[in-house]
Amino acid sequence: MAELPSTQATGKRKTAVARVRLTAGSGTIVVNGRSLEDYFRRESQRILIKEAFEAASAADRYDVVAQCKGGGSSGQAGALRHGIARALEKLDPDLRAPLKRKGFLTRDARKKERKKYGQKGARARFQFSKR
Repeated sequence: MAELPSTQATGKRKTAVARVRLTAGSGTIVVNGRSLEDYFRRESQRILIKEAFEAASAADRYDVVAQCKGGGSSGQAGALRHGIARALEKLDPDLRAPLKRKGFLTRDARKKERKKYGQKGARARFQFSKR
């Protein structure tokens, strides 16, 4: 199968959105104009992002240029992994099975629950006094 020169995909997590461009290359990852190590300081987040490549056995075959917006660093890392997985699937449909098995193609729908009126928080209530 002839590989496409590049592809784009969007990944989402919490309130973060990552626009990912995948091109054939040596495995460099650039996020918002900065290197992966510079943008994501935590090693756990860098490992999370690279999981999609490891599941597809494509660690050093593609370069990634991504734009991340919204949310915090954890949400952006999850959004980036989701975007990379979707882009890999676009490039090679045969990778769908291993990526789907690991759950990288499924959008994590968990978001912060809203605060309700008449309450202290989303679930927390004001203290009740019987007397």
